[in-house]
Amino acid sequence: MAKEKKKGVVGFLEKLGFLGFSASTNIVFNFKSTYYKYFLTSILLINPIAVSNMALFGTIWDVVNDPLLAVWANNVKFKSGEKVRPWILWISIPYALGFVLLFCDFGVGEKWDIILGLVIFFFYEIANTFRGIPYNAMAALASDDDSDRKAMNSFRSLGASVGSGIGAVAVPMIVRMFGGLKDHKVINSSDAVPVFKGACMMGVLIILGALLHYFTTKERIKQVNEEEESIGIKETYRMLFKCKSWVKNMFYVMFYGISTCLLTSAVTYHCAYVLNNSALATPVMAVYLVFSIIFSIITPKIDAMLGRKKAMALAAILQIVGKIPFIIAPKSLVCMIINSAFVGMGLTMTFILMNVNRNNITDIIGAQNGRRLDTMVATGDNLAAKIAEAAVDKVFLVALAASGFNAALAEQGTVQSAATQNTIVAMLGWIPALVALGLLIISQTIDTQKEYEEAVAAVNAQE
Repeated sequence: MAKEKKKGVVGFLEKLGFLGFSASTNIVFNFKSTYYKYFLTSILLINPIAVSNMALFGTIWDVVNDPLLAVWANNVKFKSGEKVRPWILWISIPYALGFVLLFCDFGVGEKWDIILGLVIFFFYEIANTFRGIPYNAMAALASDDDSDRKAMNSFRSLGASVGSGIGAVAVPMIVRMFGGLKDHKVINSSDAVPVFKGACMMGVLIILGALLHYFTTKERIKQVNEEEESIGIKETYRMLFKCKSWVKNMFYVMFYGISTCLLTSAVTYHCAYVLNNSALATPVMAVYLVFSIIFSIITPKIDAMLGRKKAMALAAILQIVGKIPFIIAPKSLVCMIINSAFVGMGLTMTFILMNVNRNNITDIIGAQNGRRLDTMVATGDNLAAKIAEAAVDKVFLVALAASGFNAALAEQGTVQSAATQNTIVAMLGWIPALVALGLLIISQTIDTQKEYEEAVAAVNAQE
């Protein structure tokens, strides 16, 4: 018989470690998603088409680089006997450094800004790949009890909400604190130094969150088969694609990433260029933060009450419903706040549920093959999120350029054209509504719980 699972092995302090690391990680994600494109187009004044091409090159780099790094990392075993947790310690400083350099204005002109930007972006994304290993895999390795995993992912979601607040909500206030936005309402090229100082402050928070996670968490789950033979890339992918839930959850992760990036990207542009006030992003994202925190707490209960499929369906429906008033009245701050509230509910539920799915998937693969692929599953999901972000960047920036977007107009006190404003509205309204519909459809094809139970039953039958 298989060894009975130990319930409740993850204590409160360890859950706080997950919260801290998730908060610091999402500080970076939301700051970067919300302001990096804006920094390139509106502070460095790089042409939007050139910025979209930078994103494309970055995606190609990730598609080639991430799988190779993941296969190598999956075969690494540290002196402690662990395979995942030590990456937190090794990568925290390079990750923080890469993030800070993304927001540095070197004052060298557009051509060299693009070249330096790509080099720094490649460095950042390598660090981001290794950061994604513990971020996505540790909840599966801390406990094999599903209630523990839901609790850990609930704390992770709570941390993500706090990180979103610091990384997106507080930016205008941070810019002011460091001397920006003195005589203007829209962040522009004169605010380069305050934005950089804000990035430095957040870089410190990244390191603190990583250290908290490292010193409070434990890697308890070991390989089903403790053999030390390395697994090649061909065998790795055979094992991954054997798990149907992994394939479907990858698409679920990708659609979630698209929804998140559309929100964080479009809110900044909408407040700056449609509502003509960058500071309005603060109350809008604050509402998102409040509802994210609430649903971080109650989502495990909703999942237990409705079941996984119905809970995932509800998450998508909430996002669609919230878009309706905004689509009708996109220049209404009230409708924008309603949109933010419902998206906060829906995306938070999606985040928790897709992570519990991922934790089950690593167990399924272990049961099916006798070897766990926690590192590879974590990196695969991280790559899916990167592809989603790059797709949003490319479409968003090309659409802005095609609509006649001109960042210099803000500095001249002139509003953007109607075509540009309509493009921004679409990116925050009906386009993410269609993406949420895609989430709804995909969620009803995923049966992770059933496949997980079948895999565990197979292991029990063999023992």
